[in-house]
Amino acid sequence: MTMTLPSRTTLRTAAVLALGALGLSAAVARPAAAADDAARWTVRPAANSFGADRKDYGFTVGPGGRLEDAIAIVNQGAVPLRLALRPADAVSTSTGRFGLVDRGTRSTGVAAWVRLEQDVVTVDPGAEVTVPFTITPPKDAAAGDHVGGIVTAPEGADVDRGVQIRLRVSGPLKPALAAGGVHIDYTNTANPLGSGDATVSYTIHNTGNTILAARQAVSASGPFGTWARHAGRLADSPALLPGGSWKVSAPLHDVRPALRLKATVKLTPLLADAAGSVAPLSATTTTGHAWAIPWALVLLVAVALGLVGVAARRARAPRPVRGVVA
Repeated sequence: MTMTLPSRTTLRTAAVLALGALGLSAAVARPAAAADDAARWTVRPAANSFGADRKDYGFTVGPGGRLEDAIAIVNQGAVPLRLALRPADAVSTSTGRFGLVDRGTRSTGVAAWVRLEQDVVTVDPGAEVTVPFTITPPKDAAAGDHVGGIVTAPEGADVDRGVQIRLRVSGPLKPALAAGGVHIDYTNTANPLGSGDATVSYTIHNTGNTILAARQAVSASGPFGTWARHAGRLADSPALLPGGSWKVSAPLHDVRPALRLKATVKLTPLLADAAGSVAPLSATTTTGHAWAIPWALVLLVAVALGLVGVAARRARAPRPVRGVVA
């Protein structure tokens, strides 16, 4: 899946998804009091048989199945609030969170499967409105995790609120991660005749059909594993959607210039179940290579060759013959 860069609206929604239904303020082209009132609303999953205190939606359903739920909207302002509602697919943002794509983006996942009973509602001051919706994945829906949400926004205002929908379509789960573009850059400016620093860069790709985070281990070594150096403990990657990616740069210090350096990236997939427990899966290892000139060795070899050359020239030089004087 090709990931597009999120817009400002997507980034705002990403923060909402991370923290739940969060009140935001916005400056729009209207009187200040009205703008404040228009921004004062919250959205959350409705209290029903799925639960009474949910922060977002989490479902498991079979291909061709059907789910019914509702979203609750509360107007905390002093004037009536007219809101537009729309389903949206999720993307992985550059901050590592999930964001909901903007209106006008073609729906290919959850957004195409959600049907809202109303797409525009008016909520009186202090009142709560519940809007039912259904989720119906098609019979050929791919097994695995699909993420989207429902976005609400007042007409004419540059602000929105979103609630995440995480849907797992039943079927074979195939969690998998891959490290692409593994590259090692070696620099040695402080002491050209000694050890230097290296940076191992790569991109983590979620090539499976489940949401995954990655536990990372990075090292660099010379030929046959000599002079190995490790990057130390790296933070786990953010959770990645299927098809999502995350770029990483890991620094290493005191790396020997061993002529041919090998970078090794080990990724351990972290899979969360419905209860939130995380299970590490089998790790994968990917390598990359780069040249690192050992200038101390080059200098030593040059000096040695120079001495050999001098000795050879002396050996070939004709020796003077001592004559006998009569």
